[in-house]
Amino acid sequence: MTVVETRAESLRTQVPFAELAARTTGTLAVPGSEEYDALVSPWNLAIPVRPAAVLAAQSAEDVVAAVRFAARHGITVTPQATGHGPIASLIGALLVTTKGLDECVVHPEGWARVGAGVKWLRVVEAAAPYGLAPLSGSITDVGIVGYTTGGGLGPMARTYGMAIDRVRAIEVVTGDGVLRRVTPTEHPELFFALRGGKGMLGIVTAIEFDLVHQPTFYGGSLWFAGEDAARVIKRWREWSAELPELGTTSFGLFQLPEVPEVPPMLAGRMSLSIRYLWTGDPTDGERWFAAMRDAAPVILDDVAHKPYTEVDSVHTDPLDPVPCFEAATVLSDFPAEAAAALLDVAGADSGSPQILIEVRQMGGEMARRGRHESAFCSRDAAYSLLVVGITEVPGIEEHAARVLEVMAPWTGGHRLPNFTFTAAEYHDAYDEPTLARMRRAVRTYDPDGVIAIGHALEA
Repeated sequence: MTVVETRAESLRTQVPFAELAARTTGTLAVPGSEEYDALVSPWNLAIPVRPAAVLAAQSAEDVVAAVRFAARHGITVTPQATGHGPIASLIGALLVTTKGLDECVVHPEGWARVGAGVKWLRVVEAAAPYGLAPLSGSITDVGIVGYTTGGGLGPMARTYGMAIDRVRAIEVVTGDGVLRRVTPTEHPELFFALRGGKGMLGIVTAIEFDLVHQPTFYGGSLWFAGEDAARVIKRWREWSAELPELGTTSFGLFQLPEVPEVPPMLAGRMSLSIRYLWTGDPTDGERWFAAMRDAAPVILDDVAHKPYTEVDSVHTDPLDPVPCFEAATVLSDFPAEAAAALLDVAGADSGSPQILIEVRQMGGEMARRGRHESAFCSRDAAYSLLVVGITEVPGIEEHAARVLEVMAPWTGGHRLPNFTFTAAEYHDAYDEPTLARMRRAVRTYDPDGVIAIGHALEA
């Protein structure tokens, strides 16, 4: 039995979780029960999520009961919807899974209301008949609440900005056990902190946000052989520097396994994917993208005029849970020297063990302050850098550290909250004035420190 499992077992015998089960409509499970493993399973299988108990909330009232129960018994609580973003050290004794909060209403006039358990795909499909689209993430299988409270950097960010800038209202159970409706005028300090603060103030039960008119897009992914990465990235750097804000782009260095779902021309080799989404006239989008098509011999071209329901084709992120190690930072620039340094450590001849290294261009509308100020502090970054590897591969963490080390001369700005993988890294996601405001909000709305994620703000 691991240390985490031992602690969970000890708490299970000390805390009367049966009392919470009697006060709620959702299923409550403890280690050893039939339901426990299914309820706590995260998307990243490498992260141990082993709380002393888990409650599958069926209503906002269940969440209120859970938070008040945790406060009475001196334990911490953590929410989990899809399980994409857990941090092991910030998992409380009680896990509240919000998958059962599945309300999803799209209003034809251009906004949506969803429960905390809803993934982007449901909104994308519900909005499509009206020619509308949400500012969804790089894959629509991700939960809306976690993505949005972390800022929400999606494949249309340079055109429409961050998902947090489209939020109308958030309903949240704060650490003091009160269900609040939060808007720019109702509890404005919470509205500030929740948008960028990754749920450090409470457990979100529902969120309302504006949609954009985007029935179709021109885009997808264009693939090259890894051996051609140097000249393709050179072209991408020059081309993206001139790209209008109607286009959002990134590139990924992939090493995909030989499995049936991977196209044969990409499997078992290093490849380079140029991701592109153009929100304007598709003819203009095709004209702008022509420069990338002749950068080198193309091995797979999936860039075309598509309905927004096919937005997952841009980033081609995996659906199935995997055990992975992730590391990330933001870059203030990505000059030729940075590209060369990255390829030295992660290119075709480098021996890199990573399954993905992504560089995403930022800027455009996302760099502008939203209509309402928020706790998101990463708008000045020029690029984001993400490293993803499978944990079973030897040396994966050491190599990821090496990638970040060689990119250090161009690292600058505050890291993206959604690309933050340890508790200590949260301090790098915020400037000092924002940290001070968030800490004041925690003292006001969670004086007993019930919300486990909020402890990441401790000095």
